[in-house]
Amino acid sequence: MALQAAVKGKLISVIGDEDTCVGFLLGGIGEINKNRHPNFMVVDKNTPVSEVEECFKRFVKRDDIDIILINQNVAELIRHVIDSHTAPVPAVLEIPSKDHPYDASKDSILRRAKGMFNPEDLVH
Repeated sequence: MALQAAVKGKLISVIGDEDTCVGFLLGGIGEINKNRHPNFMVVDKNTPVSEVEECFKRFVKRDDIDIILINQNVAELIRHVIDSHTAPVPAVLEIPSKDHPYDASKDSILRRAKGMFNPEDLVH
């Protein structure tokens, strides 16, 4: 029974710096699909932006991925691609890295969520 549930489960993917990817891989998220494609990408200062874009687009198209975690500083490199992704699944979550703290003003999902609500509606 547990095996069936595991087979039906969806993956979390990670696009980020080495420390972020290693941390999540040690936490157990690392998977390779039947086409031998991993669910993570390590980005460093020498990684071309086009490679990051292609990886993100590949993760979005995969039906076994439900959440894409991406370092916010890496997300800034491909902001136009992330902003064009409007589907709820896979969810794209921007996370901080060791060297770059989280900045809520740059988070595209948070900006979209704020646009859905009138702040005056939340006051009791």
